[in-house]
Amino acid sequence: MAVIQKYGKNYSPDLVCHKENHPLDKIGVAGCHKKWPEHNSNWPRPVARVWMVVLLLGTCLLYCARVAMPICAVSMAEQFSWSKRESGMVLGSFFWGYCFTQVFGGYVSDRVGGEKVLLLSAAAWGSMTAFTPLLAHFCSQPILSMTLARFLMGLLQGVHYPSLASLCSQKVVESERGFLMSTVGSGSYLGTLVIGGAGSLMLDVYGWESVFYVSGLLSVLWAYCMWKYLLKGEGPIITLESLGSGGAQSKLSKRHWLRLLKQPAVCAVIVTHLCTASTFFTLLSWLPTFFKDTYPDAKGWVFNVIPWLVAIPSSLFSGCLSDHLITQGFDTASVRKLMQFFSMGVSSVFTLLLCGNTTFPWTVAFVSATMGLTTFSHSGVSVNVQDLAPSCAGALFGVMNTCGAFSGVLMVYFSGYLIEATGSWASVFALITTVNLLGLCTFLGFAEARRVDIDSSKVRHHNIHI
Repeated sequence: MAVIQKYGKNYSPDLVCHKENHPLDKIGVAGCHKKWPEHNSNWPRPVARVWMVVLLLGTCLLYCARVAMPICAVSMAEQFSWSKRESGMVLGSFFWGYCFTQVFGGYVSDRVGGEKVLLLSAAAWGSMTAFTPLLAHFCSQPILSMTLARFLMGLLQGVHYPSLASLCSQKVVESERGFLMSTVGSGSYLGTLVIGGAGSLMLDVYGWESVFYVSGLLSVLWAYCMWKYLLKGEGPIITLESLGSGGAQSKLSKRHWLRLLKQPAVCAVIVTHLCTASTFFTLLSWLPTFFKDTYPDAKGWVFNVIPWLVAIPSSLFSGCLSDHLITQGFDTASVRKLMQFFSMGVSSVFTLLLCGNTTFPWTVAFVSATMGLTTFSHSGVSVNVQDLAPSCAGALFGVMNTCGAFSGVLMVYFSGYLIEATGSWASVFALITTVNLLGLCTFLGFAEARRVDIDSSKVRHHNIHI
């Protein structure tokens, strides 16, 4: 990373035609401009900034709707006489649904556009959220209706992040992807904070139904505003014909999908994302229990709010830093590795510090540092998939997120087993550190930033033809 060069070491003359507007392209000469048209359809910077704010709000509302059930679970359990096991079944059904639509959502987004998939899914899961209280009250078996509703919520929300990856890879230039993705990613932390504060207040004053009504209706309103003002009222129709004729992108991904998965760099991003998601889900699931067991007299709002307040500016900073380094001429692959080093390497240092006997303020500080540094992955492995395969970034990110979701569920269960078997939280933090280091070593050893979703020999042939 010490070497500053104009294009970075991953620059290839074979790809010049994707970066430049060749004069012959204007008169329709067959060439790479026609074969990969998505590279000339990037948003202008003002448009990209508008979309960034809209997608940030959408991700915030996504988490407001997602976290509504965990916030209301205790009140609903009391009203409907659910046991702990039944409450766990309702809450856990979301993640099983979430796993099944990742690849499909990315696949469709790569062909018809991520903005269409985001719009339709948001309208669907927003409506599902708003109707949740009605399903609970008017169904003879609320436990069954809520389990099914949460499963469907997982199915509908599972397409969100793959669609974001696909949309960003097609519409945002490489030097601005880090900031956009990290900003949009910070919406998850913002949504958790908003629903945690406002949702708890509505729960106490108006009842648990109000949490679902407000978060669901706001989500539907967001979808309507995106359709009305950004898509200019165009019908987000997804037809079978559009899925089958996605142009060069669909042909490319179908022809080279197996070859793509054999690439070491692609395997590296899948393994690294799997490790990142597993450790994040584990921390997210067990940290509240850790604080209650270790510091029973501590105020819950302190350790439930402060780490997320740190995570938001940390995520924004990582995006600014990565884009600045790439703009200054640093190698893209080296920048991605640096961001992932902070996310998995430096954060593991603070995770290990939790193994010792520390005071409550220091523990909150260590946890906040861990969660803040973890957000650097938004500018690392999460963006690297767009560097490697912009033509099928949505589907590939779906594969990554599916693996991460499954492994995350398994690691959460295994961490619970370790706590019961050893009686020590140190074993869990040691496991998190081990998994982080495994993913980091894989990424540092095999990650690249050059395109691997194209046949270089055919690109070279088109250059000669021009």
